[in-house]
Parts: sequence; C-alpha cells; structure tokens
Amino acid sequence: MVELRKLLDKKARPAIGVFNAISALLCEKFGFEILYLSGAAYSGSMALPDLGIITLTEVKRLVDEIRVVTDLPLIVDVDTGYGEAINVFRTVKELERAGANAIQIEDQVMPKKCGHLEDKQLVNVDEMVKKIRMAIEARKKDDFLIIARTDARTIEGIEGAIERAKIYLEAGADIIFPEALESYEEFKMFSKEIQAPLVANMTEFGKTPYLTLDEFKEAGYDIVLFPVTLLRVSLYAMKEVLKEIKEKGTQKFFVEKMMSRKEFYDLIDYQRYIELDKKVAHSSFK
Repeated sequence: MVELRKLLDKKARPAIGVFNAISALLCEKFGFEILYLSGAAYSGSMALPDLGIITLTEVKRLVDEIRVVTDLPLIVDVDTGYGEAINVFRTVKELERAGANAIQIEDQVMPKKCGHLEDKQLVNVDEMVKKIRMAIEARKKDDFLIIARTDARTIEGIEGAIERAKIYLEAGADIIFPEALESYEEFKMFSKEIQAPLVANMTEFGKTPYLTLDEFKEAGYDIVLFPVTLLRVSLYAMKEVLKEIKEKGTQKFFVEKMMSRKEFYDLIDYQRYIELDKKVAHSSFK
C-alpha cells in the first residue's frame, strides 16, 4: 500500500467518494489512487440524511468490507468525531486498526449539516483543537493522517476559515480541508495563506463552482474529493431504469447501458473463486 502522505504533492489527486465495497473496487480498477469513505454518500446509501447520525460501528464495518477488496489509501469522513473529544480517541483507535489511512473531522455543531448548506453552526475553536489533539494522542503511526475540515467560510467568511485553519495546523492537524469555498480565487487565496497539505471538495449542487483537477492543481491543492458523485449517478441510473420497467414492462432497452455480466465477473474476480473452489474440493487430505 502506498502511504497517503507520499501522495501529498500538490497534484490535485482525485479521491472518489465510496459507499460500499464494490464502488471501492471499481475505483481501483479504473486506476484511482485514493478512496474517500464519504459520510454523505454512506448515510445516503442507507436512506438517511447527512446529519451525523451514522455510527462509528457502522463506519468501521464498512472500512472492514472495503479492506477485503482493496489496499488503496482510504480517507474516512468521521463527521464531528461521534461525540466529544474523548470519543475521537476511540474513533481513531478503531479506524486505524480497521485499516483506514486518515480521518477527516469537521468543526460543526451536532447535528452537523452538509457543508454546502446555509444553516450550519460551528463549535468554538478550543473544542476543535481538543479533538485534533485527541486524535493525535490516539494514533499509533505517524502515517495515519488527521484532516481538519473547517466549515467557517459560510459563517465567518474566508478570513475566518483561514484563521481557524492556522490554529488547527498549530494544534497538529496534518492536512487542512476548507469546505464550501465559493470561487477559484478563494481557493488560491486560501492556499497562499495556509502552507500545508490541502483538500478541496468538488461536490455537485453546492457553493463551489465546477473546477477541473488542473485548476485545483494550479490553486495548490493536494487532494480533490468527489464525495457523492458515484451515489448520485447510481441513483439516477436506477431511477431511469425503474421508470422504463414501469412504463414499458421491460429493461431490454437499457441493456447497452449496463455493465455486462462478463465485466462484472471480471471486476469481482469471479473465476478466481471458481478455480480456488475446484482446487480445494479436489485436493485430498493426507
């Protein structure tokens, strides 16, 4: 496994939001280098709102499932840390043991909101600093990274976000994630002020304009998240084929838009299981 720290090279590497093992495996097959277990995508896949109501136990279970199929570096969105600062200690212990490579923790009040909504509230700086320090105390290895996300842009302006980021860095955060910046110029301004590894969020239907990876690279960002893209596209495709079956009584006109049986079997390495079963079933115990 490549250390996530070694990928922090200002190349705006995409980190795709995954919400189950098969989406993680598909990202690997397409050559992506970083996975992002998105809280919004995972809660959405459970038909739940992104309010921080999924649990550490559920997230850890998904990390376990993803680790069965891929060793790609995995960033895990832990929302506000599943409680107070002391809860962050256990969060890091559990997720590092499960095979995560980084956590992303944000400075919102619970119940937290999507970072691109208006009605967010922030915790005070001291509380976020305590959570960052607790995360550092809990990790066993320095290559388990702590990403501090600040949602301050919407509430305190870009200057407030920059000021919080500086404090979070001083507290020991490895990477800074300014959420919901509103222009290319703001991304450049932030990176000029914050001399540290940076994460950007290129979500859909939000406050951030649609920027390309090249633009994020020019602005000085290391990782670019696409947190809910796969879930949204998947739901759209399912909606369309369900309409087709409802109206026409058949899915046959959608077959060309589907992953074929062969492609799917190749993706999950179906034949390997068959060969392994044959090998074991036909071997004799001596």
